[in-house]
Amino acid sequence: MKIYANGMHYAALNAAVRQSEENIEIFACVGQRYLGAGLENKKVVIHGTPGNALGAYLNGAELTVEGNVQEATGDTMNGGVIEVHGSAGDATGYAMRGGKIFIEGDVGYRCGIHMKAYLSHRPAIVIGGRAGSFLGEYQAGGTLIVLGGHTEQKPIVGNFCGTGMHGGEILLRCDALDAALPAQVKAERIQGPGSEEAVSLVKEWCARFGKDEAPYLAAAYYRLTPNAENPYRQMYTPN
Repeated sequence: MKIYANGMHYAALNAAVRQSEENIEIFACVGQRYLGAGLENKKVVIHGTPGNALGAYLNGAELTVEGNVQEATGDTMNGGVIEVHGSAGDATGYAMRGGKIFIEGDVGYRCGIHMKAYLSHRPAIVIGGRAGSFLGEYQAGGTLIVLGGHTEQKPIVGNFCGTGMHGGEILLRCDALDAALPAQVKAERIQGPGSEEAVSLVKEWCARFGKDEAPYLAAAYYRLTPNAENPYRQMYTPN
């Protein structure tokens, strides 16, 4: 099913997406928000720039955006995949608790804030470019990977990375950490992305965006995890 969204109110566009029994291709998307909210078992391709909270509460659908996305993409996402052939705004993956988000370009501030894992649900975000400040703020689970392409000599991540982190991991493909880490975080240098899960995520990002996986798998990374010796961790129950 094809939908031409130019001039459509966001509520009407969302209703059309929910009511369709087919996979959907949306053209001329111009800021309509909440697209794909709570969507299950459907594929949606979006041409243009969707508005805030794309894929909020996504529950198994696959959303592909041929362009950039705005703030809060994947807000409280439960499952499914969001693939962005562009960059993303602030708070990508806010309180995300399942599924995967793949970003070809950069993300803004507070990507992965309050991200959490539960039982077999392990959310993941893979970012092809760089991330703004407060990456992984209050992260409680899941995996954040920043691959550092197209950085134009800028730091791979902004300030205050991992502030309040008490679960999960952050992987940064870079030669050096440009900013001091908060006390809640410890960093270790590793060769390659590390775990089988992380390797699989990097390979999937490369496949989705047509990249050669070799340089990403062979590179050195910094792996950031919660500092168990910091008393901040004691404020939370174990995962």
